[in-house]
Amino acid sequence: MPQFQTFKDLNVTFKSHPITGDLLSVKDETSIKQSIVNLLLTNRGERLFNPDLGCGIVGLLFEPLDYGVASLLNSEITNVLSEYEPRINILSLNVLPNFDQNGFDVGLEFEIIGREDVPINVEFFLERTR
Repeated sequence: MPQFQTFKDLNVTFKSHPITGDLLSVKDETSIKQSIVNLLLTNRGERLFNPDLGCGIVGLLFEPLDYGVASLLNSEITNVLSEYEPRINILSLNVLPNFDQNGFDVGLEFEIIGREDVPINVEFFLERTR
């Protein structure tokens, strides 16, 4: 039986277990997805003791909706995940403008390093919220 590394993090909701009272945790794929969301939603300079951590996608969402900005978003996402998420290997990343909904469709496919699982697909929509 192959041995593989497991990952475990605290759930960002900080809810407690109803019986034990301990904080709930997330494991493996869910842990990595939670980390990706946190990295993408963190602006550079937002973390006091790690000002380089984060991504500049929020500022790019206020730029014109076109393929040039989609390419910049692709670069930002690739850079932040390559630098701060060592548990994954990005297989593909597609960022396309969605003119009907005024945002960007993002498709990310990655594999967990050190495991022989099937690739994981994550799709999400980036839009301005202010």
